[in-house]
Amino acid sequence: MKKEKYNVAVVGATGLVGKEIISILEERDFPVGEIKLLASERSAGEMMDFAGKSYIIEALSDCSFEGIDIGLFSPGASVSSKYAPIAAAAGAVVIDNTSHFRMDPDVPLVVPEVNPEDIAEYTKKGIIANPNCSTIQLVVALKPIYDEAGVKRIVVSTYQAVSGAGKDAIDELHDQVVSIMSQKPLKCETFPYQIAFNCLPQIDVFLDNGYTKEEMKMIDETRKIFGDDDIAITATTVRVPVFFSHSESVNVETEDKLTVTQVRELLEKAPGVSLIDNPEALQYPLALSASGQDDVLVGRIREDESIENGLNLWVVADNVRKGAALNAVQIAEHLIKDYL
Repeated sequence: MKKEKYNVAVVGATGLVGKEIISILEERDFPVGEIKLLASERSAGEMMDFAGKSYIIEALSDCSFEGIDIGLFSPGASVSSKYAPIAAAAGAVVIDNTSHFRMDPDVPLVVPEVNPEDIAEYTKKGIIANPNCSTIQLVVALKPIYDEAGVKRIVVSTYQAVSGAGKDAIDELHDQVVSIMSQKPLKCETFPYQIAFNCLPQIDVFLDNGYTKEEMKMIDETRKIFGDDDIAITATTVRVPVFFSHSESVNVETEDKLTVTQVRELLEKAPGVSLIDNPEALQYPLALSASGQDDVLVGRIREDESIENGLNLWVVADNVRKGAALNAVQIAEHLIKDYL
């Protein structure tokens, strides 16, 4: 017999994504029985509201998960690596927003609009991984194209908001803009260089192959989500002075020919996608338009005239919302509907 309510633990409750998860659980009327809000020792004792009640933030510990059905994790990867298995051993199903478990072959990597059936694999370790924010919006936009015509190659360049690096990064952009406009010295602490009025072609650390870790996440995760190791993918990820919402320039080479009209028709019917593509009226996706939205916005659709079966897309989504918190809650919704 299915439960009417589920006990939920939010790990990393005081972070950007944790706060958004709590808000979305309430917005979508998720059937929460008891809720535990967990964070580090320094946040313990603070108060947060959920569904009209105030809750004390508890310090995360080995004993935090007794009686918990679902753990929504958004701490650092090192925290998840330790506590997600503890939560799973205590009987919770963990939905983890960090990078730690994404490429584990025994952990499903899920975007509900793309591969919800993979949620069934959670039983192997009791853990489901949430993909990278930039990967999520990419695969949501490409799913209908992949299903209709197949995908041979993807070239993606990202324009990623500072919120992807956390609250300190948001504060740094704000403070740098204020300093520049006030003609005062500015500080670079979160990023290696000034981010205000600048673009940084580095997200995460550089690897031996010259790519950054963020770029390789997009490559590896996209193949895993589609279950297709034959897709050729290359990525360049760039941090831009925008507070919220990532934008992506996507070039895709399909197996079969698709016209712009066909792509628009596919995307208009696709779950989780809003088509904004009217160049004559100057209508196309914007970071400002995507902020606070559930959907992935797609526009600037045109054929790549340099190859036979090429398409160009402009893809924008709220990185904190759909790129993290909402995707996790959607996974939880599928989990309780079909598997618990």
